[in-house]
Amino acid sequence: MPLSLQVPLDAEGSRLDHYLAGQMAEYSRSRIQGWIKTGRVLVNGLPAKSGDSVRAGQLVEVSPAELPALRAFAEEIPIEILYEDASVIAVNKPPGMVVHSGAGNSKGTLVNALLHRFGTLSTAGGEERPGIVHRLDRGTSGVMLVARTDAAHRQLAAQFNRRTVEKHYIALVRGAVRQETGRIDKPIARDPANRLRMTAKLATGRTAISEFRVTRRFEKFTLLDVRILTGRTHQIRAHMAAIGHPLAGDSLYGGPPAPELNRVFLHSRDIEFDSPATGKRVRVESPLPGDLEAVLAVLL
Repeated sequence: MPLSLQVPLDAEGSRLDHYLAGQMAEYSRSRIQGWIKTGRVLVNGLPAKSGDSVRAGQLVEVSPAELPALRAFAEEIPIEILYEDASVIAVNKPPGMVVHSGAGNSKGTLVNALLHRFGTLSTAGGEERPGIVHRLDRGTSGVMLVARTDAAHRQLAAQFNRRTVEKHYIALVRGAVRQETGRIDKPIARDPANRLRMTAKLATGRTAISEFRVTRRFEKFTLLDVRILTGRTHQIRAHMAAIGHPLAGDSLYGGPPAPELNRVFLHSRDIEFDSPATGKRVRVESPLPGDLEAVLAVLL
């Protein structure tokens, strides 16, 4: 649906693409730039360029173009399986791997690797993300569940909704966390100042609960075991930043760099759930990967 915007006084002098990115946070800047380039954005009825400065009072008309639907496809990519039965797969996701297709990421995904390995997965999540009941950030490593059938997908989703799935993470955070244990019960919402980031510093948002326990202390960092009772986007990252202890390597949330590490220090250590196939309680664990072990060795 076409969108009409009148440039306010406080946006005077902004680049056109920057202004639109701020007004249309659900779209990426690169997508908006593509619309400008193809004439789908008019300023006072005329085509414009991404770098043009907007002026107060101008009428900006945008005709968004729909992107073709993304579909997962099988790719021969090595992947470590930690557990499998007739209903579910527990995979050890490496850092840097995207879970499923999205804008700019259609190849090399975890889903593509699993489709090559197993042939089929549940379809309840849609064609672009078969099998995916929950996700890990691109930079996060560790154990993650994938549903093999639609029935298993529904059962696992119900367990997540009832909070009977237990998930623990290992996180290295800045500074000395005073409490040995703690609970963070702060809603999480999209950060209005930066659409790439979530925030737990607003009064509004979706319910989010995290519990933590100190497992090791260093001079400038604290190693935590974090249990999440809800599964919000960037939950641990946003919660720890909100209490003044952002994760090591997490520049998006103000975290400090960690020695010899080029990602956020966050690892999905274990997950416990009821298998839809057997009804039995299953616990799957992923060992701390070498790059994170190396960071801890340097800090000792």
